[in-house]
Amino acid sequence: MTDLLVALLAAFAVWTGWRVFRVDSMVRASFSLMLSFVAVGGIGVLLSAPYIGIATVFMMAVEMMVMAIFMVMFMMNPAGLNPMSMVHQHRISIGAGLLAALALGAAVLLSPLPSNPVLSEADVVAELGHELLGPSMLIFETAGVALLATMLGAVILSSRQGRFGNSDEGSRPPGLTPEGEPAGRKPEGGGGHHHHGGHG
Repeated sequence: MTDLLVALLAAFAVWTGWRVFRVDSMVRASFSLMLSFVAVGGIGVLLSAPYIGIATVFMMAVEMMVMAIFMVMFMMNPAGLNPMSMVHQHRISIGAGLLAALALGAAVLLSPLPSNPVLSEADVVAELGHELLGPSMLIFETAGVALLATMLGAVILSSRQGRFGNSDEGSRPPGLTPEGEPAGRKPEGGGGHHHHGGHG
């Protein structure tokens, strides 16, 4: 059963990794990459490496969510959802990918694998946690608070409700094509620039 789950997660990780380059927006690519790493983390858990597996899921989920939020907030492309190509420099990318796959495959097949089984009574997760976080707990806690503040700030800044009312009031998003119809929901009350003066 474990072998079947590992195979299914591996296939899902490869498929979602491939989808990163096939979807048509940066936000969708971020979520596809997040799903691929979640599948890799699940494989780690199944292979008796729970700490590494769970850490991979937590780290990549936070990283991809922060990336998606900042794309929604800052990209000229409205919300990072307009159709766009996720692939650039096609030939160089294909060549680099093939070389990397061959090198990694050769490393796995030709490298001597260690055989040092861990005693069943050993508390591997606790020992690894003390080794990684023991001298650096304050740094990790500070980074966690900074990431949380970043996510909250990004959500607040990208909110539709602004200090002077709805942020899209009186504004029109750019079109999907040059001189084309504006994308997304059309604000009520027509176009034009929203004037902030005169508010109490």
